[in-house]
Amino acid sequence: MIITDTHTHLYSEAFDEDRDEVIQNAINNGITRFFIPSIDAAYTQSMLELEKRYPKNMFLMMGLHPTHVKEDYKDELKHVEIMLSKRHFYAVGEIGIDLYWDKTFLNEQREAFKFQIKLAKKYGLPIVIHCRDSFDEIFEVLEEEKSADLFGIFHCFTGTEEQAKKALTYNMKLGIGGVLTFKNGKIDTFLKKIDLNHIVLETDSPYLAPAPYRGKRNESVYLLLVLKKLSEIYGLDEKLIADITTQNSKEVFGI
Repeated sequence: MIITDTHTHLYSEAFDEDRDEVIQNAINNGITRFFIPSIDAAYTQSMLELEKRYPKNMFLMMGLHPTHVKEDYKDELKHVEIMLSKRHFYAVGEIGIDLYWDKTFLNEQREAFKFQIKLAKKYGLPIVIHCRDSFDEIFEVLEEEKSADLFGIFHCFTGTEEQAKKALTYNMKLGIGGVLTFKNGKIDTFLKKIDLNHIVLETDSPYLAPAPYRGKRNESVYLLLVLKKLSEIYGLDEKLIADITTQNSKEVFGI
């Protein structure tokens, strides 16, 4: 059984004390593919070092996280553009719009999102979308940019059934993680109506640990708890769900 974590920040400072142990624990439990989203230029070197240490397991993305779109966002976007021109990445991400923490840079976030979508199209890459309190704004941009070469993942999907079905119309898969296990998460109430072919697994570690670890540091090995919950929802064997969601990730990322 091969399990894929399509979104984990393993370079985070939260893992500085035991990173290798955390990674090896996940690998020992069948989670052997880790897709690593970018935040901003400050983390690029750490990402590259992670890939160098685990070349068969780590797959890097490149992008500017919406909460890091600040006054210097054009310099950050230039860094993304240069990195994409230098070497292969598996996605442009994580990118999008976040209106939960701060709405000051909404226009800049929208501009950065559009710019990076165009980079993804240029290099034939998927996008990995960060969407928090911003479904309307995200859908507005996707509607403007929709085309046959626009595809990717709605990372950490927490929307409604209607929003889930709308996301699928833009060639997006839904990234499902720890929120699925939350009592107030709500997505468990309709997820069975979404075909498994549209779903990928993720942790977003060190964030959003599933129950019973909610509020603590998340780890890729906790993906097993998300897998168990999906098995209950769909009434299918965990291995089958792992196989289907890993195949879905291969379709998105090309490997």
